[in-house]
Amino acid sequence: MQKKSVPAKLLLAWFIICLSTACNSQNAASRDIQKDSIPKVSKKDITIPGNFSTQTKIIFDSTLLKSFIKKYPQLKQVENNLNSFYSGRNYAFAWYDDKGLIEQAANLYNRVENISEEGLPDKIPYKQEFAELMDNNGIDSTDHPSVPAELMLSAQYFLYASNVWGGISEKQTNAMNWYLPRKKVSFDLLLDSLIKGKNILDSAPVYRQYALLKEQLKKYHDIEANGGFPSIIADKKSYKKGDSSAVIDSIRKALFIAGDIASNNGSNIFDDEFEAGIKNFQARIGDKQDAVIGAAVLNALKTPVEQLIQQIMVNMERSRWVPVNLQKDYLVVNIPEYKLHVYENDNLAWSMNVVVGAVAHNTAIFNGTIKYVVFSPYWNVPSGILRNEVLPGIKRNSNYLAKHNMEWNGGNVRQKPGPNNSLGLVKFLFPNSFDIYLHDTPSKSLFNESNRAFSHGCIRLAEPQRLAEYLLQSDSSWTKEKIVAAMNGGKEKYVTLKNQMPVFIAYFTAWVDRQGKLNFRNDVYKRDARLAEMIMEKPAL
Repeated sequence: MQKKSVPAKLLLAWFIICLSTACNSQNAASRDIQKDSIPKVSKKDITIPGNFSTQTKIIFDSTLLKSFIKKYPQLKQVENNLNSFYSGRNYAFAWYDDKGLIEQAANLYNRVENISEEGLPDKIPYKQEFAELMDNNGIDSTDHPSVPAELMLSAQYFLYASNVWGGISEKQTNAMNWYLPRKKVSFDLLLDSLIKGKNILDSAPVYRQYALLKEQLKKYHDIEANGGFPSIIADKKSYKKGDSSAVIDSIRKALFIAGDIASNNGSNIFDDEFEAGIKNFQARIGDKQDAVIGAAVLNALKTPVEQLIQQIMVNMERSRWVPVNLQKDYLVVNIPEYKLHVYENDNLAWSMNVVVGAVAHNTAIFNGTIKYVVFSPYWNVPSGILRNEVLPGIKRNSNYLAKHNMEWNGGNVRQKPGPNNSLGLVKFLFPNSFDIYLHDTPSKSLFNESNRAFSHGCIRLAEPQRLAEYLLQSDSSWTKEKIVAAMNGGKEKYVTLKNQMPVFIAYFTAWVDRQGKLNFRNDVYKRDARLAEMIMEKPAL
């Protein structure tokens, strides 16, 4: 239920610079540090500027780093980061200046302490020891900067960056059949720029949905803390405008808590305000906005808040993997949403409905580049369909091929061009090992369904002509009339695009739309639960 951008390469460089700046941060306090001059750590939720001390005079013995890892073996995973970072700054303190701990130390500590706000389990290694070091304001018994506090801060910083901004490993995502390109982050590049503090980290280097979902996570944690949503026990199968029932009062409370209606008048009657709230809710769950409370709405209303929190968390995790943004035009198909989105200069331009692979024929999660538009296409029957459907059909009926406008093509079968061709009148090819492409379809009625997982894996388009016109708009020889004629010409024609278009096939079951509303969709391929387990099983932060 339901409470301008920079080129990707520059963003990556910017992030790395910010992170190293963090790593090369402000230097340690001298013998003159007074304990009462050091700012106290607060639990306020503030950002990590990533702007560290540039002092170079206060240093520590390099051998202490090895001793630190020996004492805190769970931090060995970041030992190489620490060695690289401190050798690059000649073992000068990064989290201190001549007045003591810098403000960024408190910022980082607060972020780590409140890691659950980032949609991650509270599994911080040496949490108690970290707290004790910070409670002492990073000063040792001789009133010197504490080397363990310094190293603990840097170790926790690298862990935080890896887990919060990087997410689970690419090996793990590939194991879940997620083959979209992973955002690459290196903590060792551009150290000089980082040390000089030329950049500050004022926003997380993750896909923009991450921050939006993080806000919603807080909202739904608050809903959970206040008792969750009211219980919905329907006394009939559906409700429509004008109906009166105690159930409507319960649903009204749920809509108010989720933000689908601005106020709760306590009425049991399905009135105008309630109707608008139901339409808002239906839009957020991808249901037809007819203001009729049927099975889909009732089932969604009964979803426990704990499950919705988990759904937000797993989609925050997915947001960690993808590029921060792309300064170009591209297409995105979001499988659970059954939508294709067209982005221009990284801004949403328009969308259309699609049909995706059925549960037994999952559409793969990957990316490619549309290189060809094929008008009046043949359909080369895939081997699996040939084996399981066509050959048995021929066995039952010798006229099967003619009936389906098919023919033998060597040792394979293909369907000839025409309005009844399974690919419709046009297809869009982005060569890939999954044999997946975008195409028209003669089965137009399926686009009226709320759940549109019906294909053998390829992606059917509700408005194929519109996409053809869009992809060919830079080629003046392809007018709208010529495109329509080619689609209906009955003769296969390949067109190589002058401006090839990146396309990303993604899988997000929760996101915040342009109106700031939290959307949920059914986990059509049942991927969320396993990812939630992986997040909870994740090695300690």
